[in-house]
Amino acid sequence: MTAETAVRMPRRRRRERVNVGRVIMLALLVPLMGGPAYILLVNAFKTQQDIQSQPFGIPFDRLTLQPLIDAITSPEYNVVASYGFTAAIVVVVDVICIALAGPAAYVIARSTSRKTRLLMLYFLAGTFIPGAAMVIPAIYVLRTLGLVNSFAGLVLYDSATTLPVSIFLMVGYIATVPRDIDQAASIDGAGRLRTFWTIIFPLLRPAVVTVLILNSIGLWNDFVSPQILLGPSSDQYTVTTAIYTGISQYTTDLTKVFPNLLLAVAPVIVFFLYMQRHIISGLTVGATKG
Repeated sequence: MTAETAVRMPRRRRRERVNVGRVIMLALLVPLMGGPAYILLVNAFKTQQDIQSQPFGIPFDRLTLQPLIDAITSPEYNVVASYGFTAAIVVVVDVICIALAGPAAYVIARSTSRKTRLLMLYFLAGTFIPGAAMVIPAIYVLRTLGLVNSFAGLVLYDSATTLPVSIFLMVGYIATVPRDIDQAASIDGAGRLRTFWTIIFPLLRPAVVTVLILNSIGLWNDFVSPQILLGPSSDQYTVTTAIYTGISQYTTDLTKVFPNLLLAVAPVIVFFLYMQRHIISGLTVGATKG
């Protein structure tokens, strides 16, 4: 046995151990993560009796598209009808968030002042506060402004909750952009604001796309804030609150709940599968860019 072969054998064994560890981890995570998705998918096409008697089974001879058709066409508990309202919230909040988080992140990333660094810590502190804990104080603020149970009030609240993480991600990426670009723009007569929007902001595309994706998925799946801030008597429903209206206090029609749940998560799954490479590149680009 040569010395080179002796060196390669321990490396090969380590790789084999790593591969075995990955297989074990995947074997544990797949049922854990795929189980709820499986239950949701199979029960969306069953009758109430089949859902209650065999929630994990697949009665192929009794599967039907009727629950899904009823969920799409029903005037009540219609998740599809709430797509537009939810999408409007997502778009408006994303625009406000980028418009505010971008310049704030630029100032923090380019400043060497200690006060500015403390401002960054202030924003980071917002990421450690549970969103549900801020809903009640937000109600008092919105009531003072006359924005309770309104679209504008919900948008303002969601914009405030998305800013900390958005600023954090953008600061990390702006820090990788050379300061020489700012100096060159300053020599050409561009101010700070113009430098950011015309030169720096186009370079932030990976970070901006990541922020938009993460915020959009979070807003689409949010239940607590629209349920409380819009109020139970509101005639405006997001996809999550529309599902909740179909749950009765004493009885629940599962043939309405499961199809509507499937319709609610379907756009998010398609959106995530299409944009996942942008999420990965946006989260890692700050760590790898020279």
